[in-house]
Amino acid sequence: MSSTVQRFDVADLPATPWKNGGGSTREIASWPPGAGFEGFDWRVSVASIAASGPFSTFAGVDRIITLLEGDGVRLHGEDLEHRLATPLAPFAFSGDARVDCTLLGGPSSDFNVMTRRGRLRAALHVLHRGAELPAAAHGLLLAWRGRWRAGSEALAPGQGLWWSDAATGWPLDTADADAALLAVQWHPAR
Repeated sequence: MSSTVQRFDVADLPATPWKNGGGSTREIASWPPGAGFEGFDWRVSVASIAASGPFSTFAGVDRIITLLEGDGVRLHGEDLEHRLATPLAPFAFSGDARVDCTLLGGPSSDFNVMTRRGRLRAALHVLHRGAELPAAAHGLLLAWRGRWRAGSEALAPGQGLWWSDAATGWPLDTADADAALLAVQWHPAR
């Protein structure tokens, strides 16, 4: 396995409260390291949404949000109206838009992928059974339900791997009937 592959467990990541008090974020990974919000090529996090309110805008960034748990939210704003209420159904939107979210019930958690437009493009797939993930220079796997094998790596729910700057593919397998794994790959922008 390449030294660029990093393991993580969402439960071990620090939660950073939002400035507006509406939730918190656990950053899984950001590339390049130390780039901050203005310079990242890609960033992945899990957020807990506890109250209705505005999303932060990210000019020049494409976003994909996926409900993990909870009742979900209604996203609304500039040319955007979407009910994020179905777990594990990714929804893509522009980070340029001013977007508000309204809770559809109690708190919820979501998986967030942000990609700098013009540098890379992200593809997010939710897998429910074994598959062969083709090689990509940048990617991330998060086992959400069930136990998974990624090559020789065992992943329990909430655990995952991410890699960068090394074309890496994965044979993925699970024996669990209700399994779910989120697989993100970044490719050069066209």
